[in-house]
This record gives sequence, C-alpha cells and structure tokens, in this order.
Amino acid sequence: MSTAAIVALCVRYGLVLLFLPFSALDKVIGFDGAVKQSQEVFKPRSLAVAVLLCGFGIETIVSLGVVTGIADRMSGFIMSAYCVATAALFKRFWVPGDFWAKGDSKARVLFWDFLKNLSLGAGFLLIVVGTDGSGLWPFLAHPFASSHPYSSARDIRE
Repeated sequence: MSTAAIVALCVRYGLVLLFLPFSALDKVIGFDGAVKQSQEVFKPRSLAVAVLLCGFGIETIVSLGVVTGIADRMSGFIMSAYCVATAALFKRFWVPGDFWAKGDSKARVLFWDFLKNLSLGAGFLLIVVGTDGSGLWPFLAHPFASSHPYSSARDIRE
C-alpha cells in the first residue's frame, strides 16, 4: 500500500472515528439513555427507537463505506446529511435562550457543537466532490460508484 493510500485511509477513518466505533457503541451500551435523548425531539418511544436504529445503521454501515471506499461518494453524501440533520435536531443552540448571557451559556456550548457537526459534514462532502477538481459530476453520473481512494491513477487506468 502506498503512502498516499495510507494517508487516505487515516484521513477517512479520522472522519468516521466519532461514529464508528464510539457513537454507534454508545447507542448499544447506553440504549435507554440514547432513547431518552432521541425522545427530546421524537416524543413517541417507538419513533425515537426507530430513529435511533436508523442512526445506528448510518453510523456503522455508511461509515464502513467511507473507510472501505465502497460506494464512498454516496456514503459521504449520506454522512454529510446525517451531520447536518443531527446538528439541526440535537444541537439547537437557539432553544435555551441564554446565548448572550454573561458567564456560562448552554446555548453557546450547543452552538460550538452545532458548528462542529456542520464542519464534519463539510469534510464528508469532500469525499462526494473529490479533491482532484472533478467536482460533483462523477457523483451525479454514478452515485454508488467508488472513487477508488486507495488506488493510484495508474492502477485505475489499467
């Protein structure tokens, strides 16, 4: 494996590290707590559990797509949307009403978490559009194709 491929693997795993294993494992180990957190937004327990299971699926299956390079552009797109959705649903900095208060502020803490989620989502979009200047077209043309992140350009042509 080339140095570039090793770096690509490390960067991709760095992007999903929050989700796989940590957040996914937290949902398993602390299932009741995760359901309670989900119920802050989705009141019926059955809906909260369904949303939680969808999140678990995204955090495991889609994270593996990002790391392995299998359908990695679609995986990056889904992870980006997931980051934006979790920011909007669970990092609602506008709710506490203490953003401009002096001293400690729950709203400001949530605001930084909100921005971190959006930034992570932007990182996943780099997988979607690529860093080689090809832009959005390869994703739109073949959304489930792999970008072959661990192959050199010569290997792909052969």
